Order: sequence, then structure tokens, then C-alpha cells
Amino acid sequence: MMRLDKFLSVTATASRKESAVLLKKGRVKVNGQPVFKGETKIDEEKDTVTLDGEPILFQKNRYILLHKPQGYVSSTDDPSGPTVLELLPEKERRNLFPCGRLDKNTTGLLILTDDGPLAHRLLSPKHHAKKEYYFTCQRKITAQDVADLEGGVDIGGYITKPCKITLFDDFSGSITLTEGKYHQIKLMFAARCNKILTLHRHAFGGIVLDPALKQGEWRYLTPEEVNLLESHE
Repeated sequence: MMRLDKFLSVTATASRKESAVLLKKGRVKVNGQPVFKGETKIDEEKDTVTLDGEPILFQKNRYILLHKPQGYVSSTDDPSGPTVLELLPEKERRNLFPCGRLDKNTTGLLILTDDGPLAHRLLSPKHHAKKEYYFTCQRKITAQDVADLEGGVDIGGYITKPCKITLFDDFSGSITLTEGKYHQIKLMFAARCNKILTLHRHAFGGIVLDPALKQGEWRYLTPEEVNLLESHE
């Protein structure tokens, strides 16, 4: 059971303050009957709640797929620049946080959620959630570079785990990791005397970036995509 005003808040329908106004005006109904008090308890999974006649769907947690553009910080609050949450309407931002980080100038797939336990599992190395990035680099990549990078390189006292590299040409390709140390890909290429020029995350945890999403656009994950994330037990 859940308080009605909390239900309106967790579904990103209205804040507690906004809920009081909506309830007072009789705009919120539970099972067809107007309810005027926020403390009224409802069964969030069985009761039908509507606002102005439109059903409010309940999800225990929210999962958003964002196509991150350059220049945005993967954080909820950061003085160094706009955050990825600012790409969402204000009412959608409540309690959301990025599942992992992309550097400010890295683009691509970013998951936003309010599901702390799931985010922890996905980011834990022992669960081996794969992350695929497209990259371009400054120097030509040799066969020896690929072999060394795939086998693991020293990035300042830490030997990276095996990864998979597929070259598109001499200066670009994809790299798939199961870990995510700070600036890891840049440090890996620096260990081979090379420099990453652009980096774009194409896939994470089995989910591929939706090609219909332009940079800065977002959508909710489908139930099938959520199941993919939850399969990393």
C-alpha cells in the first residue's frame, strides 16, 4: 500500500505540493471516485488512478535510454557544465541518476534510472555487463596493438581485463569491455602510444542504442530491455 500523494510523486505525475492542489480540485480519482486527501492509501499495483480521466501507470522503478551528446556531464549535479538530467523535462528528473558515467565529450548510450540495486549490479565487474564503444584514434592501429589491448595493458598499476576489438579501418573500430575504470579506454590506447579522438558508446548490458534517437533525445526502456538489464544477476 502507498499514500496517494507519494504515488503521484513516484510516477512523476506531480510533486507533493502539486499533488495537494490536484487533489483539492478533485482532478485525481481512484477506481472512478475522486479522492481529496494525499494520505489516502491505495494499492499501487491493483487500483486504477486517473488524472483528468487519464490513467496513471505505475512502475516500481523507471529506466530511461538517453542518447548523450557532447558537452554534458554524467551526473545529477555538477558545476563544470550542464548535466544529462537537464536533457529531460523537469518532472521526469525526480530521483533519477546515471547508471555509470560517460566522459563529458563522449557520446552515446546512457541509462538513467532510480533503481539503485540494479545499477550497482550492472556496474560491478563480477557481473560482466558488456559495454561496446566506437572509437577513432590518432595513430594507425597495428595488429600488435590489437593483440596487446585485447590481452590487457597496464594503465597505471592496473592490468585491464581481456576485451574485444573490431577494426573498421586503420584508425577506427569498436571495443567491448566488461569493466569501466575511469578514462579506461583513453588510458588503454595511451599505453600503446596512441590517443583516442572520439568515443561513442553503442551498447550497454545487451541494450543497443536506438538509431531513432538523435543526440539529446530519450525514451523509456521497453519491458524486454529492462529484462535484459535484470538478467545480470
